[in-house]
Amino acid sequence: MPKDGELRSMKAEQQYIDLFTQYEDLICRKSVPVLNALRAQAFADFERLGFPSLKGEDYKYTDVEKAFAPDYGININRLNIPVNPYDVFHCDVPNLSTSLYFVVNDSFYDKELPKAHLPEGVYAGGLCRFASEYPEIAARYYGKLAQTSANGVVALNTMLAQDGFVVYVPKHTVVERPIQLVNIFRSDVYTMANRRILFIVEENAEARLLVCDHSIDDVKFFSNQVIEIFAGANARADYYDLEESSVSTTRFSNLFVRQEAHSSVVVNGVTLTNGLTRNNYFVSLEGEGADLSLCGMSVLDKEQQLDTYSLVHHKVPHCTCNELFKNVLNDRAIGAFSGRILVEQGADKTEAYQTNRNLCATRECRMYSKPQLEIYADDVKCSHGMSTGQLDENALFYMQSRGISRDEARMLLSVAFTSDVIEHVRLEALKDRLHKLVEKRFRGELAKCAGCRICK
Repeated sequence: MPKDGELRSMKAEQQYIDLFTQYEDLICRKSVPVLNALRAQAFADFERLGFPSLKGEDYKYTDVEKAFAPDYGININRLNIPVNPYDVFHCDVPNLSTSLYFVVNDSFYDKELPKAHLPEGVYAGGLCRFASEYPEIAARYYGKLAQTSANGVVALNTMLAQDGFVVYVPKHTVVERPIQLVNIFRSDVYTMANRRILFIVEENAEARLLVCDHSIDDVKFFSNQVIEIFAGANARADYYDLEESSVSTTRFSNLFVRQEAHSSVVVNGVTLTNGLTRNNYFVSLEGEGADLSLCGMSVLDKEQQLDTYSLVHHKVPHCTCNELFKNVLNDRAIGAFSGRILVEQGADKTEAYQTNRNLCATRECRMYSKPQLEIYADDVKCSHGMSTGQLDENALFYMQSRGISRDEARMLLSVAFTSDVIEHVRLEALKDRLHKLVEKRFRGELAKCAGCRICK
């Protein structure tokens, strides 16, 4: 006799199997051949794998079946969502001039596009249009990192995703203006969005992408997103992720990175408002001299939860990575971090550093951490460390003795604790804005982009 958890898992998976079986033809008709080409295999992999179980070591703190179990609506028929994102979102980051694009739920908003000129050959826009106009390029990259054979959540995304967002930067091209993508959830019923992002920066090219998540309505939303980042030889690619959704929003994010020789990649994620978030980072360093900065921070309270998993794979010599994740937890919040750095045999002269630091403000919050190093090469410099504790009472006392209230002192120390994660941002205007948003979050204010009507 199956147990309750097993029954729930069977039901959660079966509803998506039934959905795809019944509507496969419609899903394909409302998408494009490049995306459709991977659906059958993704469906077979999802049937075989299902959702990760709590019994597995990598998901022991996140109940995946429970998260996917509600009956979410999916816009398979690609109906227009009645919202003009330009009317409800006005990002006012001082001195940050971006090319601004929107995805509403899981559809690229193409009714109004930025007027800013992009360099010749650069594409920023919808995945369907990109795959239709440049099918060979799209097929060369789409789904090549996000393999469905080992990850049921990625398989589900691949079999259901019908659109997405692409930034394509050809060889020897520099995009000076940052590109900003705003993901907006808008619905009056439970809604799931299967989002895809392709960020392709070819040889000797450079680009920066800022992605912001927002939820408008107070209903349950589910974002199942897959991001694939390709950095060619000597490329420079920055990916910044700002999550300011809602406590009723669940997000599962699987981010994949492949780096060629002497490429430089920054991936930096900041979670300020969420419900349940699971962030997976998979990075493969495949060319000598590749450099990675992988960072993240969160401010969690109430019953918010953030679960972070990372795997950085050093395949060749002379690569470096610096991994830094910090979390501040209050009330009954739950945090988890599992990071693994794998250094292959022959990947000599590797430099890899992994750090996880956490602050717990109450006895009721929980933080689970498991940093890991797996090294099969000689002549490497690798380290990992973890600490979880509370604010220094001596520092609090000192600040109070100087006339600073205890609450203000706690806020200032918490902001200082998270500041080094933000310092890895390579956009000065965004760095300054994030420092201010984090301070507002600790003060209990609405830590949203100024001028954003969504957030008011």
